[in-house]
Amino acid sequence: MTFLKNLALLALCSLSISTSYAALTIEVTGGTESALPVAVVPFAATAAPVDISSIVNADLERSGYFKMMAQQNMQSLPNSAAQVNYKEWQSLMQDYLVVGKVNNNGGQYDVQFQLLNVNKGGQMLGYKMSSSANDLRRTAHHISDLIFEKLTGKKSVFSGRIAYITSGGKQNHQLQVADADGFNPQTVASSREPLMSPAWSPDGKRLAYVSFERHSAAIYIQTLASGQRERVAEFPGINGAPSWSPDGTRLALTLSKDGSPDIFVLDLGSRSLTRLSKSTAIDTEPTWSPDGSAVVFTSDRGGKPQLYMVSSRGGDEKRITFSGDYNARASFSPDGRSLAMVHGGKGGYRIAVMDMASRGINVLTAGPSDESPSFAPNGTMILYASKKGGAGFLSAVSVDGKMQQKLQFTNGEVREPAWSPQ
Repeated sequence: MTFLKNLALLALCSLSISTSYAALTIEVTGGTESALPVAVVPFAATAAPVDISSIVNADLERSGYFKMMAQQNMQSLPNSAAQVNYKEWQSLMQDYLVVGKVNNNGGQYDVQFQLLNVNKGGQMLGYKMSSSANDLRRTAHHISDLIFEKLTGKKSVFSGRIAYITSGGKQNHQLQVADADGFNPQTVASSREPLMSPAWSPDGKRLAYVSFERHSAAIYIQTLASGQRERVAEFPGINGAPSWSPDGTRLALTLSKDGSPDIFVLDLGSRSLTRLSKSTAIDTEPTWSPDGSAVVFTSDRGGKPQLYMVSSRGGDEKRITFSGDYNARASFSPDGRSLAMVHGGKGGYRIAVMDMASRGINVLTAGPSDESPSFAPNGTMILYASKKGGAGFLSAVSVDGKMQQKLQFTNGEVREPAWSPQ
């Protein structure tokens, strides 16, 4: 959704997207040049409702850091280190091996796995854990996290969550939260009127979002564990684009209560407002720097949408993007060194990353309708929404652009994704 369309949606409260919550397909293309060969052997399992090893395999493959071995190419299926013939796996050109088993223990499941170094012939990692049937997918993602972090030295995101907006028949709009791979969707809020702009609190326990359920724009905060929610902004005109401060005490947001849309900061304790931008143009889509010192926002004050920066305490507003006719919807990397954005030109809208030191912009996606970038908490991937052939779906791209993945619901659409901070 482009900058002007986003404002039109807020102002006119009109939206219609069809969707389905059926099967999800994940398509992965590319990967890092130094992808490590890894074989995840199917776990020995007794009556387990979830195939843990296949989830681990899919997680690692989606990261782009690993070249996964197909099961049909495996010559044996060991489930413990004692059963492994290392020479066999060396001949298959595998560097690392994951073996394990799942035992049904009276309704609880005992899960055991080992990460083995094929060339050195020894264990690198080994865990035993217990899980309920409902938590087996979460357990699988946790195993993927442990393996990823051991082999790469980087923080993993497989156990994380994503939030996004869907819309179904009869204008039934839903805010949903799912695992990072798109499975286990849970409805957080539902309305016959549009829902927009989900934003995670820094602790991952709450979501701020825009709802038109009262037939005008209002911003709500909802606690995920309890479902309790609170309306925090419902001023005349536009109430949009909430963004949490890094300490979780304030929201940057777009308000048009004084005329044109401007950027304000709402203190959630005192409910006091501080106005950050002052322009007769459209200022919207604020995002905080990770240290909380600055807010970047989109403005068309120069004639076309570009990104501007202002101190979170107020002051002079400085334009920071000059390459291209359109730069909007910014998202900071966790370390604050990069800024993802929607970068537009004659070829449509793509996801790009700007180096904050050099101001150089690197375009990562092919478009033509990419939007809503959101950095993964480890800074290695960017989640975004896209549309092709009239179908909307979620995609992710590595920060170097070499690995792409697409998450698509059968016969459906999703939009405005946000990756949980933890």
